[in-house]
Amino acid sequence: MSLLTFLLPFLFAASIFANIDVDSNGYILYCPCMGRFGNQADHFLGSLAFAKALNRTLALPPWVEYRFGEPKSVQVPFLHYFELEPLSEFHRVISMEEFMENIAPKVWPLNERTCKGQGTDCNAKEGNPFGPFWDTFSVDFVHSEFYGPLNYDVHHQDMARKWNSRYPSQKSPVLAFTGAPASFPVQQENVGLHKYLKWSRRIVDRAVNFIRNVLPIGAFVGIHLRNGVDWTRACEHLEHSPNLFSAPQCLGYRNELGIASQEMCFPPHDLIAKQVKLAVKDYHAKSVFVSSDNDHLIPFLTKALKRMEVTVHKVANPEPHVDLAILSRANYFIGNCISSFTAFAKRERDVNGLPSGFWGFPPNRTGAAKQKHEEL
Repeated sequence: MSLLTFLLPFLFAASIFANIDVDSNGYILYCPCMGRFGNQADHFLGSLAFAKALNRTLALPPWVEYRFGEPKSVQVPFLHYFELEPLSEFHRVISMEEFMENIAPKVWPLNERTCKGQGTDCNAKEGNPFGPFWDTFSVDFVHSEFYGPLNYDVHHQDMARKWNSRYPSQKSPVLAFTGAPASFPVQQENVGLHKYLKWSRRIVDRAVNFIRNVLPIGAFVGIHLRNGVDWTRACEHLEHSPNLFSAPQCLGYRNELGIASQEMCFPPHDLIAKQVKLAVKDYHAKSVFVSSDNDHLIPFLTKALKRMEVTVHKVANPEPHVDLAILSRANYFIGNCISSFTAFAKRERDVNGLPSGFWGFPPNRTGAAKQKHEEL
């Protein structure tokens, strides 16, 4: 075999990499390893703002999912649920899959892969989902680094400049974090970035088909119910954590609009019926769509709305993302103030100028609902 023949595959590969646009400003990678979809979405918006402030390309991580019967988390490509182009209108992004295949070999050598964490040893692959996430891309870290006293709030304290001063892209082309470089719930300054999250064609088609083929013609009210056992336990901590989870979405980030109540976290059935009846009447709705993590309350709501001749529906085999896309198209939406899943739907509706409400909020609405309900 001649030397040229031997080198041809390597020369070909080099020519491919030479034609790939590498961002000289560097890249940001992270594991969305806290919570389920709603939490991960909050973190994503903050990470997008972080990447923009540091002027680095953000590698879009797969969504981490936990499926019944699966011993480890499943990583679903980001673009399975969302479009890339709208995000690119705000800042440079690339799918994690493309980064690892085409960019990492050029800018992230195996012997220079350092994880950034909140301790001297970031334990990047310890436990689930951390291990399965990085193993999906065959990533092993050889170093750990504590980035303190830096933080992720790039809207204050000149933080972006401090990050770039400590980690210039020439020396640190890739910043890889064990968790999202963002706060939870989503920082107030980053809420508006939701407008760049657009559902993939697959999700949109399923949502539209459901609305057209299952729901009766006319307006519909969408509701989100959190009533699983884990949620019941979470609500027990409300007294000591008044800003639990996504509570700031209705109470404000400093509780300036009130304090979370048990009715808001785990609304009783009679309150749910009252608020749904009011919404149906106000919007002349013909149907109610229910999304839930556990009990959709279909028989209960069907009975409660019988005199109003309104039907109650859910997706036969619920998929959370399709549920959210349907909720985003409802004429009116009622959700759970504490839930990050509701927060996603609320942000999307806000972007499109659609009205939304919450169970048991504002508190005085309960009394008004009771009076109006008695008039029906």
